[in-house]
Amino acid sequence: MTNRLKMTPAPLALAIALALAHSPLLAQTQGAPQQISIAAQPLAEALNDWARQTRIQLVVQQSLVAGKTAPAVAGSLTPRQALDRLLAGSGLAVTMEGNAAVIKTAPASSSSTLPAVTVVADSEESATSRVQGYVAKRSATGTKTDTPIIETPQSISVVTADRIEAIGATNLKDALGYTPGVSTTTYGADSRYDWISLRGFDAYSPGFYLDGLPLRNNSTWGVWRTENYGAERIELLRGPSSVLYGMSGPGGVVNVVSKRPTAEPVRELQLQVGDHARRQVAGDFSGALDADGKVLYRITGLLRDAQLPAAKEADDRTYIAPSLTWKPSSDTTLTLLSQFSRTRSGVYTRARPQIGSLDPTAIGTYIPSKLFVGEPGFDRFNQDQEMVGYQFEHRINDTWTVRQNARYAHQKLDYKGTQLSGFSTLNPDVPTDPANFQLMSRRVFGSSENIGAVALDNQAQADFRVGETQHKVLVGLDYQRTRIDQVTFSGGSASPLNIYAPVYGGPIELPAPYFNGITRLTQTGVYLQDQIKWGDRWTLTLGGRYDRADSTVDSRIDGSRQRIRDHKFTSRAGLVYLHPSGWAPYVSYSESFAPTATIDPVSGDPFKPESGKQVEAGVRYQPVGSKAMYSAAVFDLRRKNYISYDGNFMPKQTGEISVRGLELEATAEIASRTNLTASYSYTPRAIVTASSNPSEIGKQATAVPRHRLSVWADYRFANGVKVGLGARYTGSNYGDGEATWPSKVPASTVFDAMVGYDIDRWSLALNLRNLTNKTYIANCGYGNCYYGYPRTAVATATYRW
Repeated sequence: MTNRLKMTPAPLALAIALALAHSPLLAQTQGAPQQISIAAQPLAEALNDWARQTRIQLVVQQSLVAGKTAPAVAGSLTPRQALDRLLAGSGLAVTMEGNAAVIKTAPASSSSTLPAVTVVADSEESATSRVQGYVAKRSATGTKTDTPIIETPQSISVVTADRIEAIGATNLKDALGYTPGVSTTTYGADSRYDWISLRGFDAYSPGFYLDGLPLRNNSTWGVWRTENYGAERIELLRGPSSVLYGMSGPGGVVNVVSKRPTAEPVRELQLQVGDHARRQVAGDFSGALDADGKVLYRITGLLRDAQLPAAKEADDRTYIAPSLTWKPSSDTTLTLLSQFSRTRSGVYTRARPQIGSLDPTAIGTYIPSKLFVGEPGFDRFNQDQEMVGYQFEHRINDTWTVRQNARYAHQKLDYKGTQLSGFSTLNPDVPTDPANFQLMSRRVFGSSENIGAVALDNQAQADFRVGETQHKVLVGLDYQRTRIDQVTFSGGSASPLNIYAPVYGGPIELPAPYFNGITRLTQTGVYLQDQIKWGDRWTLTLGGRYDRADSTVDSRIDGSRQRIRDHKFTSRAGLVYLHPSGWAPYVSYSESFAPTATIDPVSGDPFKPESGKQVEAGVRYQPVGSKAMYSAAVFDLRRKNYISYDGNFMPKQTGEISVRGLELEATAEIASRTNLTASYSYTPRAIVTASSNPSEIGKQATAVPRHRLSVWADYRFANGVKVGLGARYTGSNYGDGEATWPSKVPASTVFDAMVGYDIDRWSLALNLRNLTNKTYIANCGYGNCYYGYPRTAVATATYRW
């Protein structure tokens, strides 16, 4: 029997839904035959395979399937037929309730009482576990506790592993390309870093987070890398978040959640080939090491041999992440997490002078966008990372739970690159001589860094009731220490480059380093948070934190020592109303702080930390019984007390930036086997409101287009074929600091696509990013413009058993 899918419209998805309204209504998955292949195995694992292949919500009490086995099931079957065969002889039966398959004990008679259903099999068991599909409903990034997203009083997005795989995202920046409030075009194509900005503010410093602990950098070039294949999910918390994480930027926090050991076996091998000689093999294996399931393991890794899109420079990477979980009792869990990576790469960037890229030269010519401006044999970005840590949790009693998360990380970076300086004037007497616009001078840049970092987070959580209110109180003490031994140079010269007939291999002159020394960063924070819930309708979150931060720089150039000590209190408050229909409006206030490394020339004392303050109001909609999450948020965000420079280049702490905007997001399985993710950002205000340099006031500090839109949709046919198409639109702007005025950086739309086929245990996919190979300028700033990535094509074959 074919059931009609019940759709519930959400205001923020209306524009996207209208675009799909002309498509014929698809048959409900449970009535359409499809290729299903499930091996003989324990029933619990077979049901997981069934839910993954059919993408139907499965509800079952875990104790009902414990110790039972299922036969092999394969062929062109409806999901109901396949499920009936799996349950044959098990004493269990299935009923379809709405869009869910509910498994219960088969009734012995009409008077039998069915057991209560307590577990939803295709929902995440915790805030760090796997999500089947694209819609996550729990997260710890917004509260540091396992909390439903709908109860979190701040804007948050979760990009699941399934979604990362579907859109073909090979790095963190690509994975966040379909989320609101994120700019992934800050510096265009760049093989070195995942440059992004959040709500108009740079997210490069102080860095991203991995499993809730900081990957701190100090605006150096040794930025910690994450690996998409090793991520269970990537989470984005928008707005100031210092109450939870200490020093951070006002735009938000990016937290990568690692894959962890699972009781259910994971066995996956993956092979990738693509353009630019890309060849990659990867594997992911997990399961129990003992019969009782108290010791679990996971090993995730990859090996890549590839080239960058220009000059055949290497883009090689090795990554392995072993982890182990020990559960001596139901109250105690210890998970050991580690990862080791090695990158051997050249340098690929597409920076060009504004004159010759956005604007024509005096004779109307442009620098070829495909010109490689580096130096083969000299350019390199070699990076080694090692991380070892653990996450410990113990439930003392019904009230108290204690946790400790820790990590030690080490990084070694060897980076050298070549950059354009500008045109070399060969005939100054004739400014319009074409010879003046053929030869470009180049300079060199490099940094050698050795970084060690320790991060520790201690937490005590108390769950209790007081009258009609339920409290979840979190008390924490975290500590981080980073030591950076750095030698960095900029300047010198490389041989000039003829832009129409480039010749490489000329002499290179290295400059003396402008920095040679050791930087030590420490921070200790104490925080308190209370999540108060009453009447099953209202949730109030209150938080406060006090931090002390210390920065010491020892220079080997002049033997000097500079030490800056800061302290700051930050706060947060948010209120959510939970309506039974699935609507959840909220309001919130949050703060952030970031120490400065600048000395006041008047007083001789360090400037106080800059701060961020945000007021946000929003609404989420999670339709009951569906795989969908819709959200809308409006915000007023201010970065205050940042350092600006007057006309005499004297620093003063008078800077302020104001950003206001609207963000919409929809992530849903809108029909059987049809997924949609869409986002829209409207930012009418992102300007400097105070500065010691009057010429900056009223301008944008970083380029923020008024409109940004992205849409991705994919569909899986009953015969195993799958297709996906996405579009990412970025509106026009005047570049960072509005430096391109009166010229505009043009608006751009980039398309992505996927086509694949799932058969038996194989999953095949071809992902194309920048489908039409569009040449576009992603951003400009202060004399330079940056082209976006050209088209990339990656074919992936994944075998799971």
